[in-house]
Amino acid sequence: MARKTEKNKNLNVAVIEMRKELASTIAAHAQSLGENPTAVPGLSLYRRTKPTACFLATYEPSVTVFVQGRKRVNLGGTVYFCDGSSFLLSSIDVPAESQIVEASEQVPLLSMFLRLDMPTVREVISREELPEPETSVQSRGLAVGETTVGMLGACSRLIELLETPEDISFLSHLIKREIVYRILRTPQGERLRAIATTGDLSHRTARAIAWLRANYARPLHMEELATVARMGVSTLHHQFRALTTMSPLQYQKRLRLQTARQRMLMDGIDATSAAYEVGYESVSQFNREYSRVFGLPPIRDIKALRDGKVVPINAA
Repeated sequence: MARKTEKNKNLNVAVIEMRKELASTIAAHAQSLGENPTAVPGLSLYRRTKPTACFLATYEPSVTVFVQGRKRVNLGGTVYFCDGSSFLLSSIDVPAESQIVEASEQVPLLSMFLRLDMPTVREVISREELPEPETSVQSRGLAVGETTVGMLGACSRLIELLETPEDISFLSHLIKREIVYRILRTPQGERLRAIATTGDLSHRTARAIAWLRANYARPLHMEELATVARMGVSTLHHQFRALTTMSPLQYQKRLRLQTARQRMLMDGIDATSAAYEVGYESVSQFNREYSRVFGLPPIRDIKALRDGKVVPINAA
């Protein structure tokens, strides 16, 4: 018992030191506020220096490793808290509410975002020596876990490639595979495994989600979506809500509204044009649903965004 206690103590010390080291590395490469894209494909580093109000963010298949600060994510009433000991795994494209709750100039929120490549995930899963989870637990498309020594080490080595750009093309893929392996060894990895496994209901539901993202402006016919997912309509409804906390119709509306908001903000188009562009047939319905989701009518909301009264930042 004494040996086990001492071993756990040493492991905890190692994890704390590696978190500090990774925080220092991220801080060195994330000099600007917000997103800091890198030369490593799919890798971005984030620095935030103050709390924010709740904002809508779309999470794609990815892992975000936090080393400082605190963030709150709400997916359909399920709240996830991320701090310096956490990683946030998103196994699907899903819209959620996000809020930075702890960050300052002295102790900024620092995080590393890595987009997950599903072919790479499937490649790692196919390895016979990778143990399968003992149980299969249905859960949401988001999960929060505790970072491990192995995961922190791999993340540090991936960021350190920025010091030797000539090594990125060869080594980054190998390190990303290790990060996927480290995720799959955690309890939260079961959800990623299910999404990536062909034939699994979660994988089929992910196909429907991908189709919706590519065709959000089209009228939604559940029979067509069920055919894409290769399952019955009622089964798809159940699986879709289990992963995203939304029905396919609610998911489509959220995609339409977020896309319209982005087009008005970034490209300067008017609300009427945005409404028709994303698939609405009624501008008044668009205005009602927009106000319900974002809290303000389109014109007032976009003005508030441009005046800096609302922060429409991406998930990180």
